[in-house]
Amino acid sequence: MTRHVWMIGGAQGLGIDTSAIIFGNAIAKAGYYIFGNREYYSNIKGRHSYFQVVIDEKRIFSVSSYTDILATFDAETLFQHFTEVRDYVIYGIDYENTSLDMVKSIEPEIAEEIKKELKNGFTVKDVINYLTAKGVKVIKVNYLEYLKKIADTFKLPLSVVERSKNMIAVGASFGLLGLPFELLKNAIQETFKNELFLKFNTMAAEMGYNLAPNAYHLTVREVKKDRIQVDGNTISALGKLAGGLRFQSYYPITPASDESTYIEANQNLDVIVEGGELRKGGAVVVQAEDELAAINMAIGAALTGARAATATSGPGFSLMSEGISWAGMNEVPVVITYYMRGAPATGLPTRSGQADLKFALNVGHGEFPRIVIASGDHAEIFWDAIWALNLAEKYQTPVIHIIEKTLANSYTILDEDLLTSAPVKIERGKIVYPTTERFNRFEITEDGISPRAFLGYSSIFYTGDEHNEEGHITEASNNRLKMYEKRMKKLETADKEIPEEQRVNVIGDGENVLLTWGSPKGAILDAMDDMNKEGLSVMMVQVKMFNPYPVILMRKLLEGKKRVVAIENNYQAQGAEILAEKTGIFATNYILKWTGRPIAREEIIYAVKQIIKNGEKKVVLSYGA
Repeated sequence: MTRHVWMIGGAQGLGIDTSAIIFGNAIAKAGYYIFGNREYYSNIKGRHSYFQVVIDEKRIFSVSSYTDILATFDAETLFQHFTEVRDYVIYGIDYENTSLDMVKSIEPEIAEEIKKELKNGFTVKDVINYLTAKGVKVIKVNYLEYLKKIADTFKLPLSVVERSKNMIAVGASFGLLGLPFELLKNAIQETFKNELFLKFNTMAAEMGYNLAPNAYHLTVREVKKDRIQVDGNTISALGKLAGGLRFQSYYPITPASDESTYIEANQNLDVIVEGGELRKGGAVVVQAEDELAAINMAIGAALTGARAATATSGPGFSLMSEGISWAGMNEVPVVITYYMRGAPATGLPTRSGQADLKFALNVGHGEFPRIVIASGDHAEIFWDAIWALNLAEKYQTPVIHIIEKTLANSYTILDEDLLTSAPVKIERGKIVYPTTERFNRFEITEDGISPRAFLGYSSIFYTGDEHNEEGHITEASNNRLKMYEKRMKKLETADKEIPEEQRVNVIGDGENVLLTWGSPKGAILDAMDDMNKEGLSVMMVQVKMFNPYPVILMRKLLEGKKRVVAIENNYQAQGAEILAEKTGIFATNYILKWTGRPIAREEIIYAVKQIIKNGEKKVVLSYGA
């Protein structure tokens, strides 16, 4: 079994996501692992979007720079992706004569690149000729004829059944794999609850299935473990709920909103309390009027004793900075899930990026402890969401949990034991229930962490100004000295208490270190076996916590290594810059990408070869339509 890659594309609003998820569900039912990634424009409807699904017998973490099967039902998808196809293309004869100039939604820069590749003739037919000359096999579909048959069978207007074109393409793709149609049928049944929609989409899929030869001869595999299929937003939501979240605020923004809407749809939970008693519980979710309100609501909820969080992306995070600073001054345990995307400004609002790492580390004016963690895959997101809630309450400080758009909008299959391998431990820190009239909320302690009481148990004072132990405003110099040191000492305490091995993930051992953080981890993991087989001695060092930084362990891991290759989705290699700032160790080489598209497995293999074998200092990656 080798890795198989499938892609479907089309105009937004025509069911690309739905068809890809149905396809992925059916593959999962056959016992295979998948990794699916969605790329889309920032408009609501009409522009080109595409979904890649990678299939393998083993767990997968990343996309590929090629596709074995390209399933299309419009001209633009062929024009955008024809250079990526290796084996099969599914296309409609009804748009065979469509020329590149007729597809107005293709951006001029992309059209020029397509013309350079095709050279002579710029119609869909010319693309097909280009592909067949390279040995790609073609499955022609008369979409209009099939749609008319479906419409006649169910006595429906053609406009109603038109969207089932995507299921014809999905059916043909599934037929190529050679898997039983019944699995695809079951996946369709789980998706469409309307009986009429279910029937004509099933008919469309079967028409496509019967068109295709059994080219890949995949067989159904036995699955011995329970598995779940999740995307990054959902697994973060599940982690928060498992970690005892009781309040979440948000203002709608891509790609963060899906997390909050999932929590809202599943906010009522059965909760096991102390002693094993089962009680009704759950989380309150509030859509605020803006991100300023969202962070302030979460802070207010945290002060009352609720485990509180908010979720946002770049522009929203910018607006939250003042509130985060207030939380730092007042030692409020609040989690900000930061879905990182293309920047600056609105940038690439539906694409990914890692250019805000330093911003996350320094958000809010002034010096105060901020704990910053970054997840590298879906299972990590689950446990990190729980970890973030614990860290916030234990150290009474804002915790920023970074999840990139690449992980938020990709989905994968996880063995359920990855999420149940350890009991979920809730750490609430120094909580007290005072009975006295007054309470020193900011009592100076040896570790910098004061006993914390919830609002309502005593007279507690909070202010944005500097204050004394009780919370009253004061500008006295000696008090400022003590309170400032008290707050900053919490980061020293966290650094002593959190094992550095928990803050860094190390895979393999070799003379060339692939230093990374966040989503590039997936492409590196998928590429490591091939790189080692080719004699490229590599190991991966993934930083999971940037503040407090694992200084001692990083020095130990990198000491004496031939190369330290920084692999990041930003221009400056910000993670490597932080390494240099904290340890004095500089990256020797760089593999960087800032197009907003995820790093592909094959890009890693190519770039590492360029560095180790050809002596390149820096390789800039660019795959992705």
